[in-house]
Amino acid sequence: MTEWITTPGLVPYPEALHRMEEIAEGIRAGTHPETIWLLEHPPLYTAGTSARREDLIAPERFPVYEARRGGQYTYHGPGQRVAYVMLDVAARGRDVRRFVHDMEAWVIAALDEFNIRGQVREGRVGVWVERPEKPRAPDGALREDKVAAIGIRLRKWVSFHGLSINVEPDLGHFDGIVPCGIRDHGVTSLVDLGLPVTMEDVDMALRRSFDRVFAPAG
Repeated sequence: MTEWITTPGLVPYPEALHRMEEIAEGIRAGTHPETIWLLEHPPLYTAGTSARREDLIAPERFPVYEARRGGQYTYHGPGQRVAYVMLDVAARGRDVRRFVHDMEAWVIAALDEFNIRGQVREGRVGVWVERPEKPRAPDGALREDKVAAIGIRLRKWVSFHGLSINVEPDLGHFDGIVPCGIRDHGVTSLVDLGLPVTMEDVDMALRRSFDRVFAPAG
């Protein structure tokens, strides 16, 4: 049975890292259930294992943390739902590619509850939405904005880190980085897309869609 934790307020990033590792260790030891932790952070940037220094445009703007997860630079802050995912991937088949696919499918299923068609793109991490109302790219392609980021780490086949969905963050805070190293596309949020949803709405959608995507471990 997966345990769900929702923490109000803004959780400092170092505190979250420490708690994630404690939970992951407990899962490995068989003393803690698989866990989904929902929270928000104060404004900050995190650097994944593939982060490039030139993609940190404003290093003095917010604190910058080494996340030790996959991916490049990303932003966390108020109005963004972070879901840290501590699951036993060994008990789920030891298929990392499938696990990442399931993370993407989980976000897409949750967004579908708000009639948002989230999509994935080869070579671009995260979940994207098409913006037909925006001017097309120079090559004539539809503009696409990122609405959710995904970055995980595995240690002894237990996952931690996870995903973030932009509910109503200050989108200007993304200007201090090249989000996930992608310069040709922007970022958006559910409210920016015209949906007056709350964090609680998103939490409920994540909980409802989780069991449709992730079968119980074992």
